[in-house]
Amino acid sequence: MFLKPLFRLLAPERCHWCRTPLHGRPVCAACEASLPWNTSACRACAQPLISVAGTTVAVCTNCLNHAPPQDRSWTAFRYEAPVTQQILNLKFHGRLAPAHVLGTLMASKLATRPQPLPELLIPVPLHSARLRRRGYNQAMEIARALSRRLSIPMPAGTAERIRPTREQTELSAVDRRHNVKGAFTVNPIARGRHIALLDDVITTGATLAELARAARKAGAVHIEAWAVARA
Repeated sequence: MFLKPLFRLLAPERCHWCRTPLHGRPVCAACEASLPWNTSACRACAQPLISVAGTTVAVCTNCLNHAPPQDRSWTAFRYEAPVTQQILNLKFHGRLAPAHVLGTLMASKLATRPQPLPELLIPVPLHSARLRRRGYNQAMEIARALSRRLSIPMPAGTAERIRPTREQTELSAVDRRHNVKGAFTVNPIARGRHIALLDDVITTGATLAELARAARKAGAVHIEAWAVARA
């Protein structure tokens, strides 16, 4: 307790990107402002949208024709530099620091939204075999930061990947949907609840959509799909 202030004085926290000394935050104001925030996006799939004559359409054409199973989608960022490399470092190179940084930045935005926050946070689960190989679940690591900062419960084992699936990055949009079809189960704790599902990236949305179907089957009444970034 007594050494912590001295340690911060001798070795202050630094901005994750530019290494400017900081206190109590992972990113400096200048770097935070320069990030590719996904400020105008489809509320159904989080696809970035372009404002026309000062007005942004709330739902994209694709979602008007084919609504996803979740009630709402949200991502903090567009899948662009420098966020892209942070996600890759987390997902494929075993670097866990980006999970704390990105989760904290997500929480700062979600904390100011006018809508009520979900009652439960459910990270996309890995199959047990892949979890053993990788040693951690990147979505779970991001969810820890969100759960802690937003005070949203994240009960262990709420969702399970009941069969192994191929890595989605290798597949087409159609193959992604087939790959995750029936891959998840959600336990009854979701029944009657407002929940948020969390992944690192939304690309085609197939993974979160399939998890949302499982959550709906388990009785969830309002489902949000969250991710760090939208490709």
